[in-house]
Amino acid sequence: MEKIVANLEEFEAEAARFASELLPQSGAATLVTLSGELGAGKTAFTKAVAKALGVEEVVNSPTFVLEKIYLLRGDTSEFKRLVHIDAYRLEKGSELRALGFDELIADAGNLIMLEWPEKVADALPPPAASISLIAHADGSRTIIYD
Repeated sequence: MEKIVANLEEFEAEAARFASELLPQSGAATLVTLSGELGAGKTAFTKAVAKALGVEEVVNSPTFVLEKIYLLRGDTSEFKRLVHIDAYRLEKGSELRALGFDELIADAGNLIMLEWPEKVADALPPPAASISLIAHADGSRTIIYD
């Protein structure tokens, strides 16, 4: 499915709609991968999902720390934690182990939003959703769900 959003307000509304339809997978974490060029909106999409799930903390890119974990309240989400991983600085999937990825992916209470999946594809299970983002010069975005 492909959707074009004209502005940031529509982009955030689409991310919130996406979040509202996500349900935990049985037996393992729910993995959502986010692809796109720098500035395409991967972190902005994750921020909007986090907001829709009730995260009140400031959500920003984990580019330098690689991973941030946000606890979710049971009244706003069926997930227990939102795990935001930015794999931009990683060179291969085995580097995810240092983040405790094996434990994170095994926990069905986790929603994992992973940016730059192509960098660590050799270590990833099939995602529940793959999202590609394309930014356009007029400020609109194309969101492609695979």
